Amino acid sequence: MTQATPPRVEPDAGPDLAFASQWRLMWLRFRRHRLAMVAGVVLLVLYFGAVFCEIIAPLGAGQRHRSYVLCPPQEVRLVDAAGDFHFRPFLYGVKQRGNPSDWLREYVVDTSVVYPIHFFTRGPEYEMWGLFATNWHLFGADEGAPLFLFGTDELGRDLFTRILYGSRISLTIGLVGVALTFFIGILLGGVAGYFGGWIDIIVQRGIEIIMAIPQLPLWMALSAALPAHWPPLHVYFGITIILSFMGWTGLARVVRGKFLTMRDEDFVVAARLAGTHELKIIFTHLLPSFLSHVITSATLAVPGMILGETALSFLGIGLQDPVVSWGVLLQKAQNFQAVVMAPWLLLPGLFVVFAVLAFNIVGDGMRDAADPYAN
Repeated sequence: MTQATPPRVEPDAGPDLAFASQWRLMWLRFRRHRLAMVAGVVLLVLYFGAVFCEIIAPLGAGQRHRSYVLCPPQEVRLVDAAGDFHFRPFLYGVKQRGNPSDWLREYVVDTSVVYPIHFFTRGPEYEMWGLFATNWHLFGADEGAPLFLFGTDELGRDLFTRILYGSRISLTIGLVGVALTFFIGILLGGVAGYFGGWIDIIVQRGIEIIMAIPQLPLWMALSAALPAHWPPLHVYFGITIILSFMGWTGLARVVRGKFLTMRDEDFVVAARLAGTHELKIIFTHLLPSFLSHVITSATLAVPGMILGETALSFLGIGLQDPVVSWGVLLQKAQNFQAVVMAPWLLLPGLFVVFAVLAFNIVGDGMRDAADPYAN
């Protein structure tokens, strides 16, 4: 009698998915979404720049250069005008002159002046995270050199430095706002779905009233109601709370629907018969069973927070100078004449687009990964 040959197992067949955890399966599926992986790297780079903006920025956020007002972006070179290659990157000098045809200021490259770029050099002093003072920078040029990678604004301040500093506000306000939205949405949605009855009716009617109000006018009214004498930090948290006040309704409805379908499951009934407190059942038994979907919803809500802060600051009723955010920087681009003369003032809007697109793509990848058994 011939014995059946066992199936051949490839040595690189991969992990045993039958015993993998839910988070392991989610990660394996998320890695297959290559565009989401690229977007995740973009977000990591943006947040790395936000955390270490003092070190990366070559100049101070409020440092003014009166001789370089609305100076265009400077080109970092490795090859000089004669065609010779240099191992150390450098910048040419810039000369300012008036255009006789329209009497506008213009800048021309001065190839007779060369400014080498130094790495891990000393520059303007700053306080790292408000903890200690230092003057080390990732890169910089000689004092007085026109190192303006993204150009300057109408006060001669380096736009590259201000975009880095602005990312700290614009990117963290999304995370803080989503954290508040996460808490409020899960709490109210979970209570409404678990208990039902009159509690569910009150929560649902409240959600419908909030969703019926136009968001932007309400944001404008609440932002304008903030006291004018508040310090920038208080205004920052006030704007965050305002954005969170309008963002929790969608998440609450998702959580409510999940709880309605799961509150009569056997493991919930067993926990209830064992005398477990209702809030403990909600947060330790029901919530972990669909936490991946909640995280996905929270990720997709971050772009709305970023756009909300940008819109309020752009309209002049959000954050104000001297606070630096992408929305505050875009205020300078409200004037059509300023944009025509200095189109680089729109660069903060480009970073807003990159951040929002990256969050949406990562959220899309996490939404697919939340169902690891799908094809």
